[in-house]
Amino acid sequence: TARGATGLIHDAIRRGIAIYSPHTALDVAEGGTNDVLADALSLTDRRPLKVRPARPTQYKLVTFVPVDAVAQVSRALFEAGAGVIGNYSHCSFRTRGSGTFFGHGGTSPTVGQAGRLEEVEEVRLETVVPIDRAEPVVAALRASHPYEEVAFDLQVLAGDPRPVGIGRIGRLPGDATADMLANLLRRALEIERLLVAGEATRLVKRVAVCAGACGGELLDEAIAQQADLYVTGEMRHHDALRAIRENVTVFCTLHSNSERAALRSLAGRLNEALPGLQILRSRQDHDPFSIL
Repeated sequence: TARGATGLIHDAIRRGIAIYSPHTALDVAEGGTNDVLADALSLTDRRPLKVRPARPTQYKLVTFVPVDAVAQVSRALFEAGAGVIGNYSHCSFRTRGSGTFFGHGGTSPTVGQAGRLEEVEEVRLETVVPIDRAEPVVAALRASHPYEEVAFDLQVLAGDPRPVGIGRIGRLPGDATADMLANLLRRALEIERLLVAGEATRLVKRVAVCAGACGGELLDEAIAQQADLYVTGEMRHHDALRAIRENVTVFCTLHSNSERAALRSLAGRLNEALPGLQILRSRQDHDPFSIL
């Protein structure tokens, strides 16, 4: 219940325990709950069942700096948060060229004179900027740049083109019937029973998986992508009837049973990434439902 969860959080705070719950994020992540389900059935050529377009997270900042000011301007940009690519910092690209300007009345050019066309050797300085750091980076640019008027562009960069999303769909490496796959799934998830809707002895070639409770929400995608079998945690009655009408066999494992196996994989990855840190996997966690 909400009250019980709130009490648990308050108790953790009192005991100085931090909680990070990557629930839906782990469903989407590579190697997460849905990939563990797909691995249990050895699915190949897999992709997200429902792709979510990647959101842009960075700008490319382009500015033009006199040669003798490149070091101070780039240093200010990096200190404000620009130039980070993965585990690398201070990333930039620099190209020499010529800049022109004509200062009108009331201007006071750093280089040359007002009232005449000037041509100055400059460096085109390019770097990346996290979208949430754009304001302080631009402020640092203006503060460190020697020009009276600073020319710059902020270009939105497209997100990672690799497909990211919820669920998985793929092909079996060979011929199998639904009931054969049920045996594989029970062993992988360490459960004794599955709920089945539709034909259990049919030949299966294409399988969709969706851990947790959103099986009905992604049923349209499973049907549209011609899944023969759909493995999920839960599905509502009328969604199961629709799946049967569309000739899709459904396996329901119960909600947490579809997710728990991912904890083994996650614990292994944490042990590898954080050597020396003790990783404990709960032995008390279990599905609240049992089948008599």
